[in-house]
Amino acid sequence: MNLTVTGHHVDVTDSLRHYVTSKMDRLERHSDAVTDVHVILTVEKLRKKAEATVNVKGAQLFADTIDADMYAAIDLLTDKLDRQLIKHKEKAKDHHRKEKDKLDISGDLDTDE
Repeated sequence: MNLTVTGHHVDVTDSLRHYVTSKMDRLERHSDAVTDVHVILTVEKLRKKAEATVNVKGAQLFADTIDADMYAAIDLLTDKLDRQLIKHKEKAKDHHRKEKDKLDISGDLDTDE
């Protein structure tokens, strides 16, 4: 996973970069298809904003959060991305097998009568 952390009107310190990295590693638990993550941290007066774009196989996920604390905004961002990634993974599953099983079951009935 390629992770890029940038800041607008904020210096991205090593501790902040390490915190973002540790939180974004959580996304790899759910899917190996995560290829690129770009996180932008912004400070606007009293509001701290965290937004991220995640490239996965077949889609691009985006989320943003605003909070008074930058670390809380990063936590909320990670939760949103986690939910989106799980939803994308469930959509990508092949659900046609269920229909095939239903046809096989109905085909087992005796029609010799």
